[in-house]
This record gives sequence, structure tokens and C-alpha cells, in this order.
Amino acid sequence: MYELDTAAIEELVRKIGTGDRRSFEEFYERFSGLIYSTALRVLANEADAQDVAQDVLFMIWEKAPMYDPARGKPLTWAITMTRNKAIDRLRSLQRRLRLGEDVKREAGSDAFVSHREPIDDLESSEQGRILRSAVMKLNKEQREAIEMAYFKGLSQQEIASRLHEPLGTVKARIRRGMIRLKKMIGSAI
Repeated sequence: MYELDTAAIEELVRKIGTGDRRSFEEFYERFSGLIYSTALRVLANEADAQDVAQDVLFMIWEKAPMYDPARGKPLTWAITMTRNKAIDRLRSLQRRLRLGEDVKREAGSDAFVSHREPIDDLESSEQGRILRSAVMKLNKEQREAIEMAYFKGLSQQEIASRLHEPLGTVKARIRRGMIRLKKMIGSAI
């Protein structure tokens, strides 16, 4: 193992701050595991923890000249950076997840017909008229894919089969169409 001599670690970080690669390699060998395990505790995902550890080690290389021993011990500085970076990553992942859930919820909400009524029955409500008008403004490919998915209840795989298109193309058409619909309907309501 290694001895956690704060003065020696401060000297190591000071040398890293001058661009000393050997000192950085030594720091890496001694503390990359600690940095990784800190990120892993926050993220609970090995790949994300590896990415954060790599980012933090790069930050240490870049920010070592700014390290101030009067503000704290070098390992506390490194672990704080790791924890903050891991929390930022976690928040980013959570925002992406919430955005995906919001889109799914919007796609299933009354604004986009939650009960998958036949498209002809939509004309009976004001929201239905707004939606139908917006759907008609989509390009042919997007309109066709959205009508099959939301008004006829077909899965994306079934739509791809019927249209003789790759599944990814169908998914992209639906996603782009839903984004356009959300913009159009949002301004109409």
C-alpha cells in the first residue's frame, strides 16, 4: 500500500501543476482507484464511474497549478472534485430520463389522444380539431407513421413492416413528428 503523507501528496500535486508527467503518473497509480470508487459510490454504474474518474484525473492535470494547500488537503480536493463531477453526471442522467418520460407522457396525454380513438372520431372535440389540423401539417411520412401509431394502435415494428422501412426510420419519423406536433399544439392551446 502507500503512506498517506499529506506533505508528500501536496508536493506531488505541486509538481503536476508544473507539468511533471512522472508525478502525474505516480498520482494516478496511487489514487485513481480511490477516485473511481468515489464516483462508483455516487453513480452505481461502472461505465459512468470510469468516465467520471477519467474526467477528474484530467481536471487534476489541468487544475493542479491552482491547487491551494491552505484551502484543504490534496486528497480532499480530488475527492470533492470527483463527488461533484459524479453528482453532475447523475443529475444529467436524471434530466435525460425525465425528458424521455415527459415525452412519453405527452404522447399518451389527452393532447395526443390517450384512448387511441379512431382518427375520424377526433373531430368531435376542440382538442381533436386542433390535433387533426396539426397532424395534417406534418409531412406525409411523419403523418402516416403517427397516424398508424397513435390512431390505429400499431407498434413501431408493425409500422416498419407495413411501410417497408427500417425500424429506425419509423422511430425517427414519429419522434420528429411528435416534436413538431408539440410545438404546433403548444402554440394553439
